[in-house]
Amino acid sequence: MSNSFWGERDQRLIWHPCTQMHDHESFPILPIKKARGIWLEDFEGHRYLDAISSWWVNIFGHAHPELNAALSTQAEQLAHIMLAGFSHQPIIELSAMLVDRAPKGLVRCFYADNGASAIEVALKMSMHAWRHQGMPGKNRFVALSNSYHGETLGALSVTDIPLFSATYAPLLTTPLRVPSPDCSHLPVDQWQQHSQASLLAVELLFQKRHTEIAAMIVEPLVQGAAGMRMYHPAYLSGLRSLCNQYQVHLIADEIAVGFGRTGTFFACEQASITPDFLCLSKALTAGYLPMSVVLTTDFIYQLFYGAYEQQKGFMHSHSYTGNALAAAVAVASLKLFDRDQVLCQNQQKSVWMQEMAENLLPKEQIRHLRRCGMILAFDWIPAPGQVWDPESRAGLALHRAALQHGILIRPIGHQVYIMPPYIITEEELEVLFRGISKAMHHAYPHLRVATSPPYTSTDDWDLA
Repeated sequence: MSNSFWGERDQRLIWHPCTQMHDHESFPILPIKKARGIWLEDFEGHRYLDAISSWWVNIFGHAHPELNAALSTQAEQLAHIMLAGFSHQPIIELSAMLVDRAPKGLVRCFYADNGASAIEVALKMSMHAWRHQGMPGKNRFVALSNSYHGETLGALSVTDIPLFSATYAPLLTTPLRVPSPDCSHLPVDQWQQHSQASLLAVELLFQKRHTEIAAMIVEPLVQGAAGMRMYHPAYLSGLRSLCNQYQVHLIADEIAVGFGRTGTFFACEQASITPDFLCLSKALTAGYLPMSVVLTTDFIYQLFYGAYEQQKGFMHSHSYTGNALAAAVAVASLKLFDRDQVLCQNQQKSVWMQEMAENLLPKEQIRHLRRCGMILAFDWIPAPGQVWDPESRAGLALHRAALQHGILIRPIGHQVYIMPPYIITEEELEVLFRGISKAMHHAYPHLRVATSPPYTSTDDWDLA
């Protein structure tokens, strides 16, 4: 069957997420038949390089043989058992591996099924913990401007992107907000100073209102949906100190940045801090099955521990908590990190990414090129001297043009980001950046495209 056959059936039946379906009257839905490695293939045999790990989840690409085997083996033994009163080997192994890798002190794992659910768990657990300590008035949350933490009602309450939250304002609690420490518009040598200066607003807020604040939630190092806005680890270090001083929990939302994406296994490691709650999802199962987890301390756990009649328990659940298939794949994925020395390999690949972006993309249209580990982003100005018009939908035009050149990217407004699977090779990275350059020229023909090969591999780069 052709793309058009499946695409037409899709548009009669399916309502897609974060999508204005009217757009697909002129640009049809693209059905994918199969995928392997970093490549997707449609029903007509066209291939597309998956430069965003399919919404940041497929860290080892598609149809990875070891992950396939782990899923298949587990399916023959146990697909699912409820986690209330029961357990199984994969979830126990996964929990031990996560605790072993997590910042020191995070020793209890509470499972859910997606990132937003993990945020809901952390928010509820934080407020409830203060209640158990005799401080029920600590029930407000602090979030950064431009923050994104999910789209369920609790998570949306601490999200500051009007596209997602404005319509539902009547349903949401009102958070306290402080300015983002975003350094994306600054030279790298100014990031630390700016990030530290941004803590002043937090301190002033804590001084005035700490008796009503349960927790502050942040996306460590990179605010993803805001356009890959990046900041220095010094902000996290200072924030941890302020939270300690004013008795405020720190929730680290590493749903997008965990599992090696920022260069360390967890972004919090770069600040040498332990949050009170660490939220993980997306790459947890390497893109195979939905799962999330909140890691917390034994101190928090003990606040909920007691006889049933004391009514101290944490009453949060869903049917697929701790699913055995998802846990088995997650265990296999974590084993790949050690076997293949993934973090070490990514150091070199991240440098290749930056070098290629600098050499293969049209310089006059690139602003604020920035990188944090295996996340690379830049602001794209499609016309010299243009004042950015959010209604121009230039990002959508670039997305469509890139698909025609065999590249899957999904710009956020005028920010373009690259978050490829970790298995990508140097040659595939060059295909990627040349494809983006061609797509930019396709969408806006006045752009100059790099035709000579300015990028040359070298083994002499300083990767420190």
